[in-house]
Amino acid sequence: MSHIPPERKHTPSQAFDRLLRVLHTLREECPWDRKQTMESLRLLTIEEMYELTDAILDKDTEEIKKELGDVMMHLVFYARIAEEQGRFDITDVLNGVCDKLITRHPHIYGDIQVTTAEEVKQNWETIKLKEGNKSVLSGVPNGLPALVKAYRIQDKVRGVGFDWEDKAQVWEKVEEELAEFKTEFNIQNEAEINYDKAEQEFGDLLFSLINYARHMGINPENALARTNKKFIFRFAHLEKRANENGRQLSEMTLAEMDVYWNEAKTLES
Repeated sequence: MSHIPPERKHTPSQAFDRLLRVLHTLREECPWDRKQTMESLRLLTIEEMYELTDAILDKDTEEIKKELGDVMMHLVFYARIAEEQGRFDITDVLNGVCDKLITRHPHIYGDIQVTTAEEVKQNWETIKLKEGNKSVLSGVPNGLPALVKAYRIQDKVRGVGFDWEDKAQVWEKVEEELAEFKTEFNIQNEAEINYDKAEQEFGDLLFSLINYARHMGINPENALARTNKKFIFRFAHLEKRANENGRQLSEMTLAEMDVYWNEAKTLES
């Protein structure tokens, strides 16, 4: 049996070294860990990230700490696999990100003067282009969920000055897109509705709403996640109360369901 490292180290560097040694042991001695590849870990890593974001939204400190540990374990795991393949190791990873942070913060490590967070973002995007990025948008992952991607696209181009000057203009765009979407369904004969065109207009409407949220300082992904959570809580209460009264939801009227729905609202913290 492998030697188990002591449970507690007193410095971050010692704790990080302990994680490295544990992962090294697992890669050598555990059949499951030994079998893993970067590709096999990919979806598990995505799942861990979603669990972390759930904990953050719940403001659950203990769960955030646990999920951060899981994410960090995955990062070390990838570096360990790469080291075994002779590609890079965790030291290269850490030095690389430190070098990048130093280069992209010339107002801290150089002689550039900035006064606002917006100026920092503009410098960041300019430096990335000088580093060889072909486009401001090249750093937006293709696989991001569409809502998150829209927000990141808008935020990225804002960094180089491509943005509305006033949020009132953004709201006018929302109203314009809403009118265009409604026009696609303002047809007497439903068979004549062009649903492909309507979908495009709905996409434009969502994009403009996300843009308005950004201008108002609201993260649309967080906002929608909170609404989803609220809906799930209320619907679960509705199901519970219906079951307590021996009722099937499919047999209840909307008015009857609304009674339990409104009950749930009063229970929300």
